[in-house]
Amino acid sequence: MSKDISNLEPKVVWKHFYSLTQVPRPSKHEDAIQEFMMKFGQDLGLETIKDEIGNIIIKKPATAGMENRKGVVMQGHLDMVPQKNSDKKHDFVTDPIEAYVDGDWVTANGTTLGADNGMGVAAAMAVLESTDIAHGPIEALFTADEETGMTGAFGLKNDVLDGDILLNMDSEDEGELYIGCAGGIDATSIFEYKEAQVESGMIAYKLIVKGLKGGHSGMDIPLGRGNSNKIMFRFLKKVSKDLEIRISKIIGGSLRNAIPRESFVTIVLPENNASALENELEHFEDIIAKELSSVEPDFSFTCKETTLPDSVIDEKTQVNLIHAIYGCPNGVIRMSNDMEGLVETSLNLAIIKSGDFQIEVQSLLRSSVETAKEDLAEMVESVFTLAGAKTTFNGAYPGWKPNPNSEILETMKEVYNNKFGKIPELKAIHAGLECGLLGAVYPSWDMISFGPTIRSPHSPDEKVKIATVSKFWDFLVETLKNIPTK
Repeated sequence: MSKDISNLEPKVVWKHFYSLTQVPRPSKHEDAIQEFMMKFGQDLGLETIKDEIGNIIIKKPATAGMENRKGVVMQGHLDMVPQKNSDKKHDFVTDPIEAYVDGDWVTANGTTLGADNGMGVAAAMAVLESTDIAHGPIEALFTADEETGMTGAFGLKNDVLDGDILLNMDSEDEGELYIGCAGGIDATSIFEYKEAQVESGMIAYKLIVKGLKGGHSGMDIPLGRGNSNKIMFRFLKKVSKDLEIRISKIIGGSLRNAIPRESFVTIVLPENNASALENELEHFEDIIAKELSSVEPDFSFTCKETTLPDSVIDEKTQVNLIHAIYGCPNGVIRMSNDMEGLVETSLNLAIIKSGDFQIEVQSLLRSSVETAKEDLAEMVESVFTLAGAKTTFNGAYPGWKPNPNSEILETMKEVYNNKFGKIPELKAIHAGLECGLLGAVYPSWDMISFGPTIRSPHSPDEKVKIATVSKFWDFLVETLKNIPTK
């Protein structure tokens, strides 16, 4: 296992990616990376701007003879998803990422790697630093807080950039050009509960769902991976009444845009039902393991005795909660009729947490069809309203409609074919690329999204394929040389 990733090829990209791994940059904690990028641009003697929302913009003039080319905005986001294995000691706010080479891939030790979107940012940095790459006028846009709300894209002003073409470098399959994406909306449902006393003769257990792969709630949603929250509440729906289970505490999932990998529920039940609980759980674990055997080989569902809590959630709220979570849609809702293999509409039931007399359920709804997204939102609200919860929606963002007449699309198809001997695949993505928001601010932009091959983003299994970084970089360089004239 080698930890020296800065000497991988192309070194001009990997050295910058390594530098990014050394600067903590979880979403909502981006002061350090913003300061780092400001210094990077200023040290190059380039115009460098930090806007009021935290986006960093670095502008580089055209190289000699390329002044008549259309302006290009190279775009990536600075933040990364902070996910780690439960046994990994790591503080994303202070600690660097421990990246290393694992065969044909670069991954991280027990945490997310930050290749999403560090590889795109590193490539843009390499272009800005270069002295031997031909290009027209360039603006690098490094957006803030993409992963937890696309805050930077939402807050971008329409008078700070002059480019004509947006090259978003935040997709995750080399050899594919993305020309459209889904829109999304956040749903939050709140149950108010009362505390009830724990009766005598009770014993407490902690139920633990672990070992699931998780992953990106858009990109990975069609893979059929397990959702720890749905699994947990499926079990509770099955046994809670017969075993007289009462719920005390819930912590399931950690990020709205990540498929939940782990869920923990503290319960109490009569002591004489303890052995029945253990038997039912063992049987249920076997059922789920068989159902998910091809996609979740490391799944486990266990319980362990724990300290008896002082109180539990009142019975009426518990029943309503179990029915609502069990009945809430999750996963792929509908496939696209227009593009084969593309998810049109989905829902990720991401987070369930209790505390301070409230239970909060957070979901992320996505669709490339605006009316379908609205319909799914109504469905979610109906389920939770019937269960006595109040649902609110926020953070809505638009999708990006494909443009079959795109000039940069034709240019990049030709460049890729000339360099690699084949036409790249055209794709739309079931995820909220910033292109949708950025295109709303700059509606005249001609937009493409591309990148190297990244697997399991938003999870501790995240990795980037080394060979595809070279192809991604070469493709970017050749594209910049062939940008159309104004």
